[in-house]
Amino acid sequence: MSDALIQTALGLHRAGKLEEAVRLYQDILRDAPDQPDAQDILVKPHVKGGAYELALAQFERAVRAKPGFVEALAGSGVALSSLGRHEEALAIYDQVIAANPDHAQSWNNRGNTLLALGRARLAIASYDSAIGLVPDYADAWRNRATALLHTGRPDEALHALEKAVHVKPDFLDALEDRANLLAQLGRREEAVLAYDRALGLDPGNPRLLYNRGNAHAILSRYEDAIRDCEAVLARDPDYPYARGVLVHCKLQSCNWRGLDTDIWNISMALAAGKRVVSPFNLKALSNSSSEHLRAAQIWMTHESPPAPSLAARPAHSDGRIRLAYVSGDFNNSAVATLMAGVFEQHDRARFETVAVSFGAADATPMRRRLEGAFERFIDVRGKSDAEIALVLQDLQVDIAVDLMGYTGQCRTGIFAGRAAPLQVNYLGFPGTMGAPYMDYILADPTVIPEDQQVHYSERIAYLPHSYLPADATRARWQRVPSRAEAGLPARGFVFASFNNAYKFSPAMFDVWMRLLRALTESVLWLPCNNPLAMRNLAREAEARGVAPERIVFAPLVPDPGEHLARLSLTDLFLDTLPYNAHTSASDALWAGVPVLTLLGTSFAGRVAASALKAAGIPELIAHTPAEYEALALRLARDPAALAAIRARLDRNRSTAPLFDTMAYTRDLEAAFLTMWARHRRGEPPASFAVASAG
Repeated sequence: MSDALIQTALGLHRAGKLEEAVRLYQDILRDAPDQPDAQDILVKPHVKGGAYELALAQFERAVRAKPGFVEALAGSGVALSSLGRHEEALAIYDQVIAANPDHAQSWNNRGNTLLALGRARLAIASYDSAIGLVPDYADAWRNRATALLHTGRPDEALHALEKAVHVKPDFLDALEDRANLLAQLGRREEAVLAYDRALGLDPGNPRLLYNRGNAHAILSRYEDAIRDCEAVLARDPDYPYARGVLVHCKLQSCNWRGLDTDIWNISMALAAGKRVVSPFNLKALSNSSSEHLRAAQIWMTHESPPAPSLAARPAHSDGRIRLAYVSGDFNNSAVATLMAGVFEQHDRARFETVAVSFGAADATPMRRRLEGAFERFIDVRGKSDAEIALVLQDLQVDIAVDLMGYTGQCRTGIFAGRAAPLQVNYLGFPGTMGAPYMDYILADPTVIPEDQQVHYSERIAYLPHSYLPADATRARWQRVPSRAEAGLPARGFVFASFNNAYKFSPAMFDVWMRLLRALTESVLWLPCNNPLAMRNLAREAEARGVAPERIVFAPLVPDPGEHLARLSLTDLFLDTLPYNAHTSASDALWAGVPVLTLLGTSFAGRVAASALKAAGIPELIAHTPAEYEALALRLARDPAALAAIRARLDRNRSTAPLFDTMAYTRDLEAAFLTMWARHRRGEPPASFAVASAG
């Protein structure tokens, strides 16, 4: 057999002339099935082109010609795995290893097959055998990392990936896996460096650029994130979610140039069913409930589809409802600030409460408080979604509550396989999840009017007042700082909007600047979101005829009580649309500050109105931009009217439903009891309303 014939076959294959290459491969194998380059010849036809059935026939022919031909037998295992016939492939690998226990490649491929069969722990043992034979087997180290991740051992997986790239520095797949894992572990500074290294080998790789851009975005390096996303879209205009991340980063930096075009392009892509924007990033771009449902359904279909349901669990003997709250934010987060009092007030005679925490365990007073608020606080960091679902099943949870939805480092896969008989979308994500495995969403008649129910895949459990909880045990501040200490001028009206920068929009900013022009000594008090946003907001103010120094930026105050004391210096809190203030509105109202909101048409744009109704000051809900602007101006010019509202808000703090944590908790429990009663009767989920316990 001449080398020239072999090279001709390989050349045809590399040129994409598969049929000609396969015919030549068949001739070579018929004449010399045991020639030295048989492995390459046998494997390559099915690696490129997907001719797995044909490749399998070649392998089997070679084995018949020479029964001891190990490489051909191993190749048939590869072909069988590629065809999804994993059990047959496993039998082949066992046969190869029994005859030749030193065949490292078959140990590695056997591990891959076991992993495909869902037997990750056995796969790890197989990879260990391959590595024991060939310590510098980079592929086996990388595959071992994948199996370790399946068993919830991310730190060990990271070590395996570092070993893979140590023995093979240009191993691009392992470099990418390592960068992704660092990002998953929250080590984003290191992840960016890891993506840099991988991009050094493949500079135009859109997947690497997109993931690095995401890491930059989470680190608030919005200019870098924008640059990466633009590079991705230059290569692939429809790269999944890249346009959404790009526009979100522009909003975070208050870079509104071309925003109308960006929103139009995203809307058109959603209508076409494209993966253009995450459900969360859409909230600040669209006031359309139908678009929010569409984005959620697209995300669910591609990122968190339904999984095979877990086996039916036995009923637990305790007569109480076993209620599990699942979150990665049991720390100093907005949800924890709102819910801490509710967790503590649950009726333990009727509910057994469990926290299932997959996020970081920060050493903060809030974390300690939350750990003491539940009967059981279970830390599941490092476990996979499937393993956490099994934890919920083993706990015999009756109702599992997803406090994250599609926010942050959410783990929707926990719920995809039906971890509990009833699964509830609550609080963390303001809108539908579009997922058939989420049974209910907790809401109120303001955030989801009856005519909007069609835009929700969940059935709606209506609480009687605001769905937004509040913690009435929050400490009152001992001392209010002076205006000078807070960085405010000695005199003049103080408008404020302590929202995240991505919620600011040019339309709302236009109104705010007109208010400042109308009230010459007024200022707008905003949080120090990030330096880029501050620069852009100053530039936008100047372009609208307002001196930049009339925007006062408040630095971060870590202590919640100190922030509330400072916030009380505000005369009027100006809300945003299409994404309202949520926790920020609750903070302002608790601090005695009137909140002026503009009622939107989607859940995220109606939360502040819900809170205002429950706080007893519904007259601060505007229905049009003109009404919003006129009401702000009237209140700023009528100190007596504004003082009357503040006095009523102060009185209502001890009486209004928004601040009655105990009554809110009883209402919430009534919703859970109704859900569970329907389930016990064998009835499907259905929308219902809870009567007020207060």
